[in-house]
Amino acid sequence: MVAKNIIAKLGLTNEELESQVNEFFTDTDTKFLKDSLELKVEQLVPGTILKGKIAAHIGNDVIVEVGLKSEGIVESNEFDNPEDIEIGKAIDVFLEDVDAEGGVILLSKRKADRIRGWENIVTTKKEGDVVRGKVSRRIKGGLLVDIGVPVFLPASQVDIRKPGDISRFIGQEVECKILKIDTEGRNIVVSRRKLIEEERQSSKEKLLGEIEVGQLRKGVVKNIADFGVFVDLGGLDGLLHISDLSWGRISHPSEVVQLDETIECMVIGVDKQHEKISLGLKQKSASPWEEVEKKYSIGSRVKGQVVNIMNYGVFVRLEEGIEGLVHISEMSWTKRVTHPGEMLNLGDEIEVVVLDVNREKQEISLGLKQTETNPWTIAAQKYPAGTIVTAKVSSLTNYGAFVEIEPGIDGLIHISDMSWTKKYNHPSEALQKGQEVSCVVLEVDQEKQRVSLGMKQLTEDPWVRAIPEKYLPGQIVKGSVTKLTNFGVFVELEPELEGLLHISELADHKIEKPQEVVKPGDEVEVKILRVDTDARKIGLSLRRAQWAAEGQMIEVPDEPVTPIEGGEGEKERRGGLEGAGDLGIGLGDWGKKE
Repeated sequence: MVAKNIIAKLGLTNEELESQVNEFFTDTDTKFLKDSLELKVEQLVPGTILKGKIAAHIGNDVIVEVGLKSEGIVESNEFDNPEDIEIGKAIDVFLEDVDAEGGVILLSKRKADRIRGWENIVTTKKEGDVVRGKVSRRIKGGLLVDIGVPVFLPASQVDIRKPGDISRFIGQEVECKILKIDTEGRNIVVSRRKLIEEERQSSKEKLLGEIEVGQLRKGVVKNIADFGVFVDLGGLDGLLHISDLSWGRISHPSEVVQLDETIECMVIGVDKQHEKISLGLKQKSASPWEEVEKKYSIGSRVKGQVVNIMNYGVFVRLEEGIEGLVHISEMSWTKRVTHPGEMLNLGDEIEVVVLDVNREKQEISLGLKQTETNPWTIAAQKYPAGTIVTAKVSSLTNYGAFVEIEPGIDGLIHISDMSWTKKYNHPSEALQKGQEVSCVVLEVDQEKQRVSLGMKQLTEDPWVRAIPEKYLPGQIVKGSVTKLTNFGVFVELEPELEGLLHISELADHKIEKPQEVVKPGDEVEVKILRVDTDARKIGLSLRRAQWAAEGQMIEVPDEPVTPIEGGEGEKERRGGLEGAGDLGIGLGDWGKKE
């Protein structure tokens, strides 16, 4: 519009104006202008890379001159280093867009750098080459590494071992090997693991060529398991077993070493064929067991700490690497210890006596009770046979009752020593737990730590005088039937005294079972045939008592000579006492001590 006004004021027609212009502009000038305009248009095509120069830095915008007085904008965060934003510095930029109406040209330095970087990688690198770059961030499946262009490092290719959290590599400079270059997709895959494997293979060959048993080698702890530690010796891992970590007891290798720690070990085994190396940490120092017999002589008192409690005893640490066992049987002279935890706790400092030392097996037997006086050494003097004591029933068994004479000293009253005459099926028929009872010391066995006691011995044995004086052969006495057996009947003559009425002495005629004649609870009159004080038996006869009642005073010899019909011949002699076996009369041979 302005140009038309000027032309109108000059009074020139279009033809006249064109004629004058042609007069001043030659063909050469016209061509130069045309080429300049075409270059300008070509340079401002989005998607091209332009040469530019930093003109200004305003806020977050960096003004870049891209030729022909054209200026564009690059965001300052596209510069990795803010110091690179320097006025007059030449840079490559990528033309993003041109806003013709607004006169704004949008540029990108990062895209230009990536394109140039890609071109550089494609022209200078190939698959298998080694590249170095900085890990920029984590993406799905791995990491992005900037080597001039972002390349993909898969998680499986980060390390030769499972790396755990790969995010720890972010910001680190890493060296990798190019696995694949996809020019069409503009994608590059790299591997750090491949490079490490190749380097380790070379180091492994060198290591296997020079390693020998007895050498000291430094390595890095790469893995800790329950059974031991894997140490990277540089090309090959060695196994440091938990038993070779310390001369002392440890429950887990992490008590001694930590992950990624550099340690020095001794080579204790090499299998070059199978590429296996065994390492030892404790072998760097002498075994404390070498002088153990001199330091811990048998009978000496030592102090230690309880470090482990088992069902069978406790382990006591005497010094680092030296532990001894206090067996449960060596904890108390008198107390019945069912579990070591009843007496000791972990960490307890205790004094013990050395009982035995086995250097070859690396074992020391210790005793806790030996630090105290053995009460059994004076028990025999304190409680000689015949001593009357009052004791408390602590427990009952099938064969007798255990009683506490004093704290730590228990005795046994055998079931056969509870009564001279009464037969007990179980001690609970005579005693109860917690009951106090008077008894007599029968014997003290110091070696077996036993005291035998008796209750019946508090009174005279009735079989010595009382019974033979009261019950004479030929007497007729009354009694009560208490029990029937296949060989006869037991008759209670007085409390705790029974006699045997043999089946052959029940009736004049032959009978098959005692219940054909009597039953439990029947009151009967019987004749005493015999009183055997040695066997503690009384033989009775029902039929002979009946004869006497009927006036048939027939003399009966002590030993009948004629077997009873249907009986067991000679076994049925002696007034029917034979055939009863060991079940005779009285307690004497009913209960035998165990």
